[in-house]
Amino acid sequence: MFLIARRKKTKQGSALAYALVIMMAVSVILVSILTFISTQIKNAQYSVAREQAFQVAEQGIQFYKWYLAHETDGRTVAQVNVFWTTEHPYGVDSDYIATVADPSGGDMGTYRIKVVPPSVGSTIVTVESTGEMSRFPGHTRTIKVRFRRPSWSEYTVIANDNMRFGQGTEVYGKVESNLGIRFDGTAHNIVSSSLASYSDPDHAGGSEFGVHTHVNVPPATGTNDTFRPLEASPNTMQTRSDVFTAGRQLSVPSVDFNGIVSVLGDMKTQSQATGKYFAPITSSPGRQITLKTNNTFDTCAVNSYSVYEPKTFAGTNGISATSGYLKNSGIGTCLACSGQCLQNFPIPQNGVIFVEGNVWLSGQVNGRKVSIVAANLLGGSSSYSVFIPHNLLYTNYDGSDIIGVIAQQDVEIPRDSDTTLRIDGALVAQTGRVGRSYYTVGAYHDSKSSITVFGGIATNTRYGFAFVDGTGYANRNLYYDNNLLYYPPPYFPTGTQYQVDLWEEL
Repeated sequence: MFLIARRKKTKQGSALAYALVIMMAVSVILVSILTFISTQIKNAQYSVAREQAFQVAEQGIQFYKWYLAHETDGRTVAQVNVFWTTEHPYGVDSDYIATVADPSGGDMGTYRIKVVPPSVGSTIVTVESTGEMSRFPGHTRTIKVRFRRPSWSEYTVIANDNMRFGQGTEVYGKVESNLGIRFDGTAHNIVSSSLASYSDPDHAGGSEFGVHTHVNVPPATGTNDTFRPLEASPNTMQTRSDVFTAGRQLSVPSVDFNGIVSVLGDMKTQSQATGKYFAPITSSPGRQITLKTNNTFDTCAVNSYSVYEPKTFAGTNGISATSGYLKNSGIGTCLACSGQCLQNFPIPQNGVIFVEGNVWLSGQVNGRKVSIVAANLLGGSSSYSVFIPHNLLYTNYDGSDIIGVIAQQDVEIPRDSDTTLRIDGALVAQTGRVGRSYYTVGAYHDSKSSITVFGGIATNTRYGFAFVDGTGYANRNLYYDNNLLYYPPPYFPTGTQYQVDLWEEL
């Protein structure tokens, strides 16, 4: 009996040990499962929180976009500059922090905004928005966005007239007109018109698309100068990638050339404040200005020049060779812009040189951004032009050198300009055109080699540097300066709204 009892107790002890082992194994497995589930739940919550932090950061960007629109839309360049420099915009002097509420009204999280305002001569604003959730402090996500106001200097050509680009023309920047464009060359960027259709004045027939071409469809070659049915409604506008490699657009918003008047007023104010302003001189038609690489410029008051007469084609638009300049004393003249007629000034820090008169402009800059304006804001019927007879150049092509030229009337190349001429910069003719007059008259046959514009052209009326009889510049080269996209000339005309230019998560 005793032996049987011992055997029963031994079996009961073994069963208990087995049960304990099983319970321990189950416990380990259960704890592991619970730990795994808990970790997954936390990871899921963390992933949700990260996504929410991203959305909160994006909400900060959208808030600042609204804030910029509310504070700056429609303002002039000078007014926007005042906003950034004196009105203590959010996020500039110190971080701007705002709380984001959840649907029940509780504290969901915050976004923190840091802003780098535009540097002198730029419209670029950099905004960083960092989102953080209240339940996961220290775990953030940051979005960086670059805003800028598009400038007129962003176009290779922007016009307020019907435009025609002939065969052999190759354009790399954007082209836009408030009227129609016939483009028979090669466009490597978008060509756009404010019109859906128009009647091309260069040939008879019906209306064609606002942007159209007379280049024959490949494999055919050449052009056809008559009305093109395939380039007109009711046909669908073809892609024509052989001409418009980046496409074409119709019915885009027009550009307000009349609005430049307010820009001219702002630039005059800036020139009188910290720039360089030249008031009109009695009997003087304007000034010769020569930019120099030592950050100064030479100037002389012009005594007289040969005024071009469009009806007779007489006149050269050049400064008189016999009594061209006025002495600084106001008494007497000089044959050359030197000696007693010459003055030298530093290029102003804000980069604005404003002349109430015509300007004969040339020279070279080195590490400076400058805008030269010729305009009459004193009243009367006179409006002034900028004449460019000789090279206007950069030393550096990395964005540190920028030249802007704004003429109330024309940006004109005089008759006796350099045979090979290069102009670096953005050119604007508010009421006239950028171009060269028809100088062939009598025994004089006007013939030049090549002109290169490295920058952009904004012209109120149709631009041009040559004529169908072969006079003018035989070769015309238009190259867009990509640096003008981010560094427009000081106080140059811009769009009225900030736009997102770059978006990235840090």
